[in-house]
Amino acid sequence: MQVVSTLKAPKAIGPYSQAVLTGNTLYISGQIAINPETGALVQEDITKETRQIMENIEAILEEVRYGFINVVKTTIYTTDIKNFDAINAVYSEYFTGDYPARSLVQVAALPKGANVEIEIIAVRSAWRA
Repeated sequence: MQVVSTLKAPKAIGPYSQAVLTGNTLYISGQIAINPETGALVQEDITKETRQIMENIEAILEEVRYGFINVVKTTIYTTDIKNFDAINAVYSEYFTGDYPARSLVQVAALPKGANVEIEIIAVRSAWRA
């Protein structure tokens, strides 16, 4: 097991790692829209919030030379299911071709008052290299 960390994504806000790589599988902890340069939560609107999360995830993926092509499963949490279309629009910009499996659920609350949190599992394999 290798703990993965990059300064291009926000530091963990609790006792967990940004990501863990075990074998060829990368588990990225739930990311909220914290700007890694300022430490501020991006909440101007749901589109900007989701984009910041995806940029944070991309930075972590790149730290181990993975990309969105390697993502096999995402879980998205939102405090308002009415944001589904806006979240989906931004999310879809980061994937092409075969999409990963995904769940999107409404929850009562998220850390730091975030409106969206996304976690992913990525695998480097011959069929998704």
